[in-house]
Formats: sequence, structure tokens, C-alpha cells
Amino acid sequence: MAFTDLLDALGGVGRFQFVYTALLLLPCGLLACHTFLQNFTAAAPPHHCWHPANHTEASTNDSGAWLRATIPLNQQGVPEPCQRYTEPQWDLLKSNASSHGVATEGCKDGWVYDRSIFPSTIVMEWDLVCEARSLRDLAQSVYMSGVLVGAALFGSLADRLGRKAPLVWSYLQLAISGAATAYVGSFSAYCVFRFLMGMTFSGIILNSLSLVVEWMPTRGRTVAGILLGFSFTLGQLILAGVAHLIRPWRWLQFAVSAPFLVFFLYSWWLPESSRWLLLHGKSQQAVQNLRKVAMINGRKEEGERLTIEVVSSYIHSEFASVRTSNSILDLFRTPTIRKVTCCLMFVWFSNSVAYYGLAMDLQKFGLSIYLVQALFGIIDIPAMLVATTTMIYVGRRATVASFLILAGLMVIANMFVPEDLQTLRTVQAALGKGCLASSFICVYLFTGELYPTEIRQMGMGFASVNARLGGLAAPLVTTLGEISPVLTPVSFGATSVLAGMAVACFLTETRNVPLVETIAAMERRVKEGLSKRDTEHKSEEISLQQLGASPLKETI
Repeated sequence: MAFTDLLDALGGVGRFQFVYTALLLLPCGLLACHTFLQNFTAAAPPHHCWHPANHTEASTNDSGAWLRATIPLNQQGVPEPCQRYTEPQWDLLKSNASSHGVATEGCKDGWVYDRSIFPSTIVMEWDLVCEARSLRDLAQSVYMSGVLVGAALFGSLADRLGRKAPLVWSYLQLAISGAATAYVGSFSAYCVFRFLMGMTFSGIILNSLSLVVEWMPTRGRTVAGILLGFSFTLGQLILAGVAHLIRPWRWLQFAVSAPFLVFFLYSWWLPESSRWLLLHGKSQQAVQNLRKVAMINGRKEEGERLTIEVVSSYIHSEFASVRTSNSILDLFRTPTIRKVTCCLMFVWFSNSVAYYGLAMDLQKFGLSIYLVQALFGIIDIPAMLVATTTMIYVGRRATVASFLILAGLMVIANMFVPEDLQTLRTVQAALGKGCLASSFICVYLFTGELYPTEIRQMGMGFASVNARLGGLAAPLVTTLGEISPVLTPVSFGATSVLAGMAVACFLTETRNVPLVETIAAMERRVKEGLSKRDTEHKSEEISLQQLGASPLKETI
């Protein structure tokens, strides 16, 4: 008997599982707001140089004429954002006048920003334009670096301290660092708090998913896992609406951070994973949690009959060979785990680099940034509905592989769409992003099911580290477009297609399969599966030989 049988006996997918999952997935939704927040708080509005200090606009009552006389125009007839004339060129107001050979200089006195859409952003406040424009991307890279460090740190801590403690701390850290970010007065302090916020991303996502999966019977895991994706999608739609209503960046930053204080307060009620408690010898607390679950699910009598001995009878065979301590080397020590880890490293990296490459620079599409953000969120809904259906009825492996390959082909095909068809390019990019978002959430669930409970958090944390490396690499891959415009889409698309092929070739299906508790149990399951296939193969060979020999005997 497996632990999932015990959960079925205590109500299966009951009231506790519904409430527990909802309380865990709500913060995951708002976490998406922080991931994509810089699309709005770091938006770069149209801007041009401030006029020279020794000249005033009083020379003319026409502000357009003044702008034409002081700021050169680019090929599209738009004022240059980083250059101005050293002296006002009033001759340029005459017809057929040319600016060729006129001396220009940088924006020594600052910039004038178009505040019609964004009244304030970090770009305006700290002049992150022209020579300093790379600092805008640096701020997002700092956030992703925090996510990377958090994945390594919280993944290891969760296997040692439990799932709940790192999760509760992550809520508090995000609430404090997020609110502090709204009050900082320097760009360096902003980056420090963004790093602390990024660390909590992995602590919240990884531990929430593990708690949901470990408290969910086998038949409910697929829907619970895919709901994480829907919560992330909902968060993107919430961000588009909140950002549209709250334009100043400091108030927007505070608005998406304050709710995590509420999540911190109610998270104390959430019970620790009984699987983890049993693995670490805390049987009494595990039994208490299971009784609480039984009571909430309307199975109070079954819960009262639970004892340490009864619970142990369900999981004794699964936990018999569990190790008391684990290290990162356990992800590579045995053949089956090693193959899973190496494949997931590539899959998570490829999925992440393509996903963030598409989703983190919405201004490049030339449409309303709020509309594009909403479109990128809405497109995930039908994609995830399809993913949910295929994960339930077809399987995890086929679903993840198909979405990755389809997303890669979408990204590559987008480079053949003419630049002037911005709407078509945006829609096609949104479809590719929807496929990547679906594969991302599917691979979260898939990874949690592939690793045994003994090292599940460590495995998911390590896999997430590779995803964060992909997030860090995405801006670097984007810069390849300065060398050749085809390099960026080809790089994003090719890695996605190759990752899909790796999933199809090297990972095993986990649909309707109970979670494995120990490394030894997983190795034993794989060996039994290979032995069974070898036996079936030999039986088929014998049958074919017998069929082939029968006509020969009749002839003789």
C-alpha cells in the first residue's frame, strides 16, 4: 500500500485539498506580477534632450518650432532621444533647410520625458536612457539572479527543514523587500531589494507545488499542477489591470507587494507535508496533520483510528531504504536519477530562455503595453486547457514535448513575418509564449512526479536553477539580434525544439503512477519495468518463431 492510498482513505480529493490548493496558488498568481513588473515600472517612454541651460524657450511661442530648432530628427521624423544641437538652429524652420553637418552633443542637461502614459518609472527617475539604458536590463538581471540563488538555497532548505518553513519565510521576505523597494531613493538600493524579491520566487513556487502535490491523491495531481499555471496566468492579467489603474511606479510596486503580508499571516495555518514528516521520523506530527485532514474532509472517524503503526503500515515498504541526509550528488549518483536530472537541466534552461526572451520586452511590439500584457496572459488560458486535457488523457511526456516543439516552430516562423505587420507578429509571438507557458507549468508538475520524495525539493530546486540560468541568458541571446536579426529567433526556437525532443526520448511517463518515495524505490521500479519489457520482448520472439516454424513443419 502506498501513501496515496492513505489519502484516498481520508477523503481523497476533498474539502481540505480544495482549500489548501487555493490558499497556496493565490500567492503564486500575484508572484507573476513581480516577475513581469518591470515591463511597467521600468518602461522607457519617448524622450529627448533638455534644452541647453544658456537658452530658454522664450525665443518662440511655438514649442514645436523650439523642439525642431534644438533637437535633430531621426529617419522616422522623431526627435533623437540622445542628441541635441549645440546651438539652436533657427534656419531649420525654413523650408528645404538641411541639418547636415550641424554640430550635436549629448544630453548634458538631462531629458524631457513623455508622461502621457507613464507619469513615473525608474527610467525617468534615474535617467536610465542613452548611455545608461543597459542599467534597465541590469535591474531585471539582478532580479533573475535572486531567483537563481533562491532556487539553489530554498530547494536544499526545503528537504532539510520541510516545505512550510521556507514558504512562510518567503512570504514575509517578499512583503518586506517589495514594500521597501517602493521607498528606496537610489538605483543601487532598488537593485538590492529586487534581488531579495527574486530569491522568494523559487521559495514560493517550488514549495507551493510540492505541498500541493504531496497532499494530493494521484488522480488529482494533474489538475492541481495545471492550476498553478492558471494562477500564474491570472497574475499576468491582474498585473495588466492594476498597472493600468496605478501608473506611478512606486505605488504600483507597493500595491503588488502588500498582499504577501496577508499570505504570511494565514500560512501559519497550513500543515506541513506528512510525507516529509514521516521521512524525517516526525511520525506524531504527521499523524496529527492527517487527522486534521480527515476531519476537514468529513472523515473524522477514519482519522481517529489513525495511529503511528497504522500510518507506518502504508509507507513502511516505501520508506524502508530512505537516507537520513541527502546532497546534490544524489541527483547524479544512480543511473535513473542521473538521466532524469541531465535531461531536465536542458529542458528547464531551454524553456526558460525562450519564455523570458518573448515575455520580458513588450515595448518592442509597438502596440499598447497594457494590451500586449493582457494578450500574453489571455493566450495562456486556451493553451493550458489543451495542456490539461492532454496531460490527463495522453500523458505528461507527450504534452511537454509537443508544446516545446510547437513553441519553437512558432518562434522560428515569426522571423519570416514582415516588420510592418506588427499585429500579426504580436499574435504569433503570443501563441508561442502560450505554448511555452503551458510547457513550463507542465514540466513543473512532471519534475515533481519524476523525483522521489526523498530528494524532490532538491531536484526541483536544481532544475529551477537551470531555468534561472535561462532567464539570465535571455537578454544576452536578444543582443545577438544586433549582429544578425535571425540569430535571436533561431536561438530561441532551436533550443525549444531540441528540448522537446529530449523529453520525448529520455523521460518516462508518470500519468496515473503513484509518487515514488525513495531513490532505491525509483531504481527498483525502473529495473522491474525493464525486466518486464525484456520478458515481453522474448515472449514475442518465441511467438514469432513458432508462427514461422508452423508452415515449415506442415510442408515437411
